[in-house]
Amino acid sequence: MSRRKTERLLNLVICLLATRRPLSAEQIRQAVPGYDRDGDEAFQRMFERDKNELREIGIPIDVVRDPWEEEPGYRIERESYELPEITLEPDEAAVLGLAAQVWQRASLAEAASGALLKLRAGGVSTDQPVGTGALELRVDTRDPAFPALWDAVRDRRVVRFGYRGAGSESVRTRTVEPWGVVSRRGRWYLAGFDRDRDAPRVFRLSRITGQVTAVGKAGVVEVPEGVDLRAMVGFPDEPVEERVAVVRVRQGACEGLRGLAGAVRAGSDGWDEAELAFTDPERLAGWMASLGADVEVVAPPDAREAVIRRLKGAVA
Repeated sequence: MSRRKTERLLNLVICLLATRRPLSAEQIRQAVPGYDRDGDEAFQRMFERDKNELREIGIPIDVVRDPWEEEPGYRIERESYELPEITLEPDEAAVLGLAAQVWQRASLAEAASGALLKLRAGGVSTDQPVGTGALELRVDTRDPAFPALWDAVRDRRVVRFGYRGAGSESVRTRTVEPWGVVSRRGRWYLAGFDRDRDAPRVFRLSRITGQVTAVGKAGVVEVPEGVDLRAMVGFPDEPVEERVAVVRVRQGACEGLRGLAGAVRAGSDGWDEAELAFTDPERLAGWMASLGADVEVVAPPDAREAVIRRLKGAVA
């Protein structure tokens, strides 16, 4: 949904909630920004679509017919619109608080923070998730294609993008009906129906090149009944070699890292040396970079270079 349309629908809801008496279509047309002031037919079509969309998402728009008026009036009764009092058990509130912490991508983080703010305003405490301690969960969505694909799955809209297959340098255009975006072992995948191959396919987001373009209208994609997205993405694991990284850790810092280390050797220069088992240099680099100046990866070289790339990217 475009930003312009979202703003118009929001303005329509505010207008119908704020009015003390039912408003005619023409009064709404004049009061709500975004409606066509010139074409009557265009306005009527847009207004009918907007009413239907709001009703589909559960917003009740009442139609009031006054015998003294030629045209019906519209309004939203607050009693029907407002939610009842929300009561959450401590463990339920903790789950919501933890879920809001998971998303790092800006557009989702804003929505999650707004939801928590509303719950807190209603007297629901979500500040201290039960049993989390110093644990912080994160969903890494740095793949540039993620926002557009997330929107496409939500809007049930076909997408087109360039894709570089495994072990290939050539990029081919794919047209896909998106069914879902799934994370597996720290990587993100799009599962859906590939129109070019006429079959269900899985695409790794890091191999998508260029812009993801929406194709056609929203609402046309139908997810087959019973489809298991995780099973689609869960192909057999590739053999992974576990290695050991040597990391300098500032004394008195990074207790979580120390607890996961296979060995920690005390140093005399204000730094200790830890050994960490890892399989993916990029995932290790993301963790180490998040600890800032309290750690320094010494070996192996590819893990050290991965951290340096992350930190240079942050500076840039």
